[in-house]
Amino acid sequence: DGVERIIADSGAPIRDKDSRIVGVVLVFRDVTGKEKVEAELMKIRKLESVGVLAGGIAHDFNNILAAILGNINLALMSTDPEDRRYDLLARAEKASLRAKDLTQQLLTFSKGGEPVKKVTSIHEIIEDSASFILRGSNVKCDYDFAEGLWAVEIDSGQVSQVVQNIILNASQAMPDGGLIEISGENYANAERHIPVDADDLVRITIRDHGAGIPGELLERVFDPYFTTKKEGNGLGLAITHSIIAKHGGHIMVDSSPGEGTTFTIYLVGRSGEISTEAEVGKAVAPREQASGKILVMDDEDMVRDIVTEMLGYLGYEVLTAKDGVEAIDIYRQNLEDGRPVDVVLLDLTIPGGMGGKEAIKKLQDLDPQVKAIVSSGYSNDPVVADYRSYGFSGVVNKPFRLNELAGMISGLIKG
Repeated sequence: DGVERIIADSGAPIRDKDSRIVGVVLVFRDVTGKEKVEAELMKIRKLESVGVLAGGIAHDFNNILAAILGNINLALMSTDPEDRRYDLLARAEKASLRAKDLTQQLLTFSKGGEPVKKVTSIHEIIEDSASFILRGSNVKCDYDFAEGLWAVEIDSGQVSQVVQNIILNASQAMPDGGLIEISGENYANAERHIPVDADDLVRITIRDHGAGIPGELLERVFDPYFTTKKEGNGLGLAITHSIIAKHGGHIMVDSSPGEGTTFTIYLVGRSGEISTEAEVGKAVAPREQASGKILVMDDEDMVRDIVTEMLGYLGYEVLTAKDGVEAIDIYRQNLEDGRPVDVVLLDLTIPGGMGGKEAIKKLQDLDPQVKAIVSSGYSNDPVVADYRSYGFSGVVNKPFRLNELAGMISGLIKG
């Protein structure tokens, strides 16, 4: 029927009674399925290797970024907003946060990971993600977000990757340029027309005007390793689907050849207070009557130094430790002296030493009321996603900004 198969072949001679070759036995074995399985296993092994590499990169790179971002924050606080240098520092801060997002994308691509959710507004994330991907291209976006759009509880880094994957595909579908239409609206799901167990949804629609996807391929666009691109790896939309599923949402695609492609994303809507990212360069009043003793545990000298500077700027007394063993000794000594530590900031991963996950258990044995924040440059760790179950009172991902750290510590001290 014209189908090509991969075969393994072998031949053996047929001999007569005088050992003369009078024929040959040829054996052909269809190994098409075996070859495909081995190819898939090879892809998985490569992906696992990337995951291990990504974990190491994330930990080390985010430690470096923490020092860079912390120093930029402190420089911003002491710079007049009208000064040209303030704008330069603010741009450097935004670039540092973008570098953090890129590291997180590598982690999500390679290892998946549970989302670390916050209630936030979706439209700013979408606009920032789209503009980042389309910078310098001949494709533009047209935005239409409904008034009173509900907030959503999401991992902004992961959802940003979802938007970037879809926008990138849309851009590549329009090589001669064009317009991508992005809209957002509230959607009532009381009758469960959308398979999400929630009444209030936020519907995000992303539509391009490219070549479209043929019907026979449409149902496979979310399959791992399926791609129609010569240089594609077929993982972008598979990861996109996984992220939306882990958020308890739903994603759909509709396309017709010559008429473009539309992706529709449904996320659970939330009302109430929105936890947005702190404004770039937003000032924190120096020594705003902040008082308390903070113990900082991190294996990196530069991270301990900058966090000490940041907390000292706010007026806190700071103690430092290189690993969990040292942190426990310092905490115990201060407890015995009647001058207990108010908040502990614990690095989750200490290569070759006791990290935050082990240290918090021993600190709870010393003081069941200990208030501890877990800090990590590898935010895919399950401890970060479900920190309360492990005994922590809060979480900050490296690199973190002064406002983020200050707000969390202040909230814990005030109870």
